Amino acid sequence: MSLKARLQDDVKQAMRARERDRLAILRQIQAEISQFEVDERRDADDDAVLAILNRMLKQRRDSIEQYRQGGRDDLADREAAEIAVVEAYMPEPLDDAALDAVIAEVIAETGAEGPGDMGRVMGILKPRVFGRADMGAVSGKVRATLGKS
Repeated sequence: MSLKARLQDDVKQAMRARERDRLAILRQIQAEISQFEVDERRDADDDAVLAILNRMLKQRRDSIEQYRQGGRDDLADREAAEIAVVEAYMPEPLDDAALDAVIAEVIAETGAEGPGDMGRVMGILKPRVFGRADMGAVSGKVRATLGKS
């Protein structure tokens, strides 16, 4: 079942169960998907939905940080609850050992030897770990690994 279809089913379940908060965030996700489809003039596949969900998570994490700095813990807690709902649709995250293994595999596959090969490594690595690891952290690990070479 595609992510989009799963979201539609979950919206129906949330409506039946009268889960207002969960329903609100699920509808926000559907609105983002619909906006993407209108803007891009194509149906959103699982990769597009994952990109949308990833962007929503990043926005909410940034909001939590700002709310905490502003002393608005109530709003930060609401954002954290929304993150929990969105994360349910994300693939299983990679642990550090698995991420290091994927990075080593791609470096060996590309024959990368130094920092100048970072773009080539990231180009191949991104589709393999997208949605399963923070790309900023991945970039830092690749840079550190290539710097040691």
